[in-house]
Amino acid sequence: MDYLGSLTSSIFSLVFIIFLIGTVGYFIGAISIKGISLGTAGVLLTALLYGILANFVPSFTIGSKEIVLFSDALKKNFSFVSSIGTAMFVTSVGFIAGPKFFRSFNRATMSYVYMGAITIAVGALVTVAFICIDGKLSPSMAVGLMTGALTSTPGLSAAKEVAGEGADLVTAGYGIAYLFGVLGVVFFVQLMPRILKINIAEERARFVAANTIPAGLIKRSLEKVDPFGFLPFFLAVSLGCVIGAIKIPGLNFSFGNSGGCLIAGLLVGHFGHFGKIDMRIEKATLNFFRELGLVLFLIGAGVPGGVNFVSNIRLAYFVYGAIITLIPMIGGYFIGRYVFKLDIFNNLGSITGGMTSTPALGSLIATAGTDEVAAAYAATYPVALVFVVIAAKVIIMVF
Repeated sequence: MDYLGSLTSSIFSLVFIIFLIGTVGYFIGAISIKGISLGTAGVLLTALLYGILANFVPSFTIGSKEIVLFSDALKKNFSFVSSIGTAMFVTSVGFIAGPKFFRSFNRATMSYVYMGAITIAVGALVTVAFICIDGKLSPSMAVGLMTGALTSTPGLSAAKEVAGEGADLVTAGYGIAYLFGVLGVVFFVQLMPRILKINIAEERARFVAANTIPAGLIKRSLEKVDPFGFLPFFLAVSLGCVIGAIKIPGLNFSFGNSGGCLIAGLLVGHFGHFGKIDMRIEKATLNFFRELGLVLFLIGAGVPGGVNFVSNIRLAYFVYGAIITLIPMIGGYFIGRYVFKLDIFNNLGSITGGMTSTPALGSLIATAGTDEVAAAYAATYPVALVFVVIAAKVIIMVF
């Protein structure tokens, strides 16, 4: 009975916390200062602040109910919430981009592949520079800062595998750099169009016209199993988990649930049917899944991030993390603009993918006013994912 009571209390606390953070986060995200707002990233900021608060007020009581703000048991639950949110978000992005992604993938769109590789390479070089400059900065801490600055959970996991006794330092560095890593890219994709004085409405019209590719009609008679499209969505998530669990020989690398679900969403969205079963999902449903998934991801990742931020913060490390975020992002933008000649929305979309930033894509979609930007993210993200895992392992093993 004690165990059951403890479990009930933990579930009550988790549900209370998730919906409270969501309420406050959306309110904060709606606040606009000179046209700049956090949007859904307001949920992340609230989750991080909640995690910081939990360090000082671990629990309180309402009537006979004890509300636990954070504990080891809740930490595991938040990890689960983050995983569910990530799967929902990237699968939705895959479905949205899928019908056009493979049809539009040609020599010109190889620039997204290069953007993903270049962005991570620059981040890795900056990280190595800090290791060489600061003799007190261990490779494990530095790689933790890099994976946090690039908001890459798979990179974090890969680094911890090879860090040995330095695994805790990797986690600490990730927590320190993660805050700026997320908010930096979120603000960047909103500020760049303003700095460049881009007319969003005109650019959106040109962008949509240039990126409108006939998705092709499925002429055969298809049957919908359910009116909301849950079956194809759940199938894609299941398939994505399987794809994500496959390890590439020699590299000990896997795409994880995030990369696997993105690939599965692209594939199912591209084919649109399985035999005579209709696998297409209404756009409104996908938008709902995408937004809900993003919110769950931000809460699940933000709360532990806030806890780690307080317990491990060092000013120098925070600055290092901020620089590792800024240089690849700014450098990537200029490379995309002047080398690959990408328009502003595709450029920023590839940067959100190159920085493996899920929240920033949500902000970019809101800024651009079209989810067509998801295609650039979808093309860049898997490449960046592979390179950040490789970079994290190489830096620790070499240094």
